[in-house]
Amino acid sequence: MPFKLSERSLKKLEGVNPMLTRCVEDAILKTTVDFGVTEGLRSQERQQQLYDQKRSQTLKSKHIDGNAIDLVAYIGSEICWEIGVYDEIADAMKASAKAIGLPLRWGAAWHKNLTDHEGTAEDLMNSYIDLRRSQNRRPFIDCPHFETAF
Repeated sequence: MPFKLSERSLKKLEGVNPMLTRCVEDAILKTTVDFGVTEGLRSQERQQQLYDQKRSQTLKSKHIDGNAIDLVAYIGSEICWEIGVYDEIADAMKASAKAIGLPLRWGAAWHKNLTDHEGTAEDLMNSYIDLRRSQNRRPFIDCPHFETAF
């Protein structure tokens, strides 16, 4: 049985790029892991707050113009932060984005668009981690984050 977005999640999609909204609405029907939307459109003030709290690395977030969303995974009624479940959500987001022609980037693999990668989201994340380590840099993994890549 497919999952569905809650009223709260649908409200969080208000003001988000219509193609990204469509992608999320389709992905919830394809995913093997239930998820909800925790944040869509964000004010500059909210972005500044997150930046000041070191919960964001930029003041120029794509959330500000409605081109990014954050998702949270649910296992039953419990929130889950394990990376493996976000790989599954990312695979569903990728399939949905490709179907509508939306270039999509995932916060666990900043180096390449999710929709340009032929393998799994897990493979893409691992290649990002390997790249950052080869550069002696720490990877920035933000599994709940998805953004348009244009």
